[in-house]
Amino acid sequence: MNHFELFNLPEALDIDLAALKDSFLKLQQQYHPDKAEDKDQALIKSSEINQAYKALSNVDSRAAYLLSLKKQDYHLDQSISDFEFLQDALDIREQLDDARAAEDLQSLKVEVQQWIDGLVREFKIDYTDEDWPEARDTVRKLRFFVKVMADINKAEDRFLDDDSFDLDDDF
Repeated sequence: MNHFELFNLPEALDIDLAALKDSFLKLQQQYHPDKAEDKDQALIKSSEINQAYKALSNVDSRAAYLLSLKKQDYHLDQSISDFEFLQDALDIREQLDDARAAEDLQSLKVEVQQWIDGLVREFKIDYTDEDWPEARDTVRKLRFFVKVMADINKAEDRFLDDDSFDLDDDF
């Protein structure tokens, strides 16, 4: 059974994330080791459910998983060779490094989300056309931008935490 079937979802890049989470929680409850007679089997099943959820919960890993179902997921860890993309990526990383406040990250966050949205559209076309080299390249780029977005969110949290800290606060 593939991950989509496990969660009773269509085999597609666009899925209902709320339905995924709901199905995940139900399965975790069903196969919880504390409720099972065979705890070893329950641990194995619970681990499989966690792995499947992790693979489908983010767009980049979901795209990679779709490629794996078509046996086209090789070389996904290979470097990106698109020079123009690498220049843009370097610029975005520098903007993130130069940010000094949460407000500095807002326009960067919008730009990165636009990149992600564009790459999602590109992957759908490549996948439909069975243009596997391009689909793999798009997954590599998607992985980069999903990681950048996570880094932006971490930086934003850090700035917000720093801003909310006041020596006069009562502990």
